[in-house]
Amino acid sequence: MTLELSTVVDRLDEQLRTDDYADIDASANGLQVGPDEGSVDHVAFAVDGVAETFERAVDAGADALVVHHGISWGGFDRVTGRTYDRLEPLLENDLALYVSHLPLDGHQELGNAAGVADVLELEARAPFGELGPEHIGQRGTAADPYAPDELRRRLGAELENGGQPVRLLEFGPDEIDEVAIVTGSGTDWLDEAVATGADALVTGEGKQKAYHEAKEAGIHVALAGHYATETFGVRALQELVEGWGLETTYLEVPTGL
Repeated sequence: MTLELSTVVDRLDEQLRTDDYADIDASANGLQVGPDEGSVDHVAFAVDGVAETFERAVDAGADALVVHHGISWGGFDRVTGRTYDRLEPLLENDLALYVSHLPLDGHQELGNAAGVADVLELEARAPFGELGPEHIGQRGTAADPYAPDELRRRLGAELENGGQPVRLLEFGPDEIDEVAIVTGSGTDWLDEAVATGADALVTGEGKQKAYHEAKEAGIHVALAGHYATETFGVRALQELVEGWGLETTYLEVPTGL
């Protein structure tokens, strides 16, 4: 099966509502590197668009690479040094790069937060994590309440964390019913989690101020790894693209962070 690159891009943009996030995301979402015309029969997927994933995508014979973290965060001043070195495998091998940052965080079915909610078997889900007119996370109710250690163990067992432990700022109730999720770096939404009645906020990495904010608010904060909490979206897109008849490859490059 072969599709035009423009067809793949248009389908992904429509599914992810890429344009709706244009004014709130520093990432240049959509096709970041690629020709005006081209065909695709093999798509690789990875969390990060970096030299290692570019080279591995080329080695796998992919025509396009879909990532969560791209290479353009407000544009380039110059394509020199490390920026040139990073782009070289894409340009030399006609490897297209498609990026979905916040649109993939916020998608309520295919997104990263939705994937974490699946792991935790949350019910009665709703959008969470307001950012302008959009949401970048999800919240829900545990089918059976979690004890704090149970929540930590569940996340640690199911997430690709490179062997690193899940950290839990254990300041909430003994039973966790309501869970809010913003993957990656999501502690800025702690106040919203408290306001919505969450017993725990699950995110990837924390900030210093989150410790005392969580302690004072009486809420648990699970720090499950930035990379680990953001593998779900690209894996869901891989399954979607496979359904279009294209060959796919997932490139796992955990950072442990």
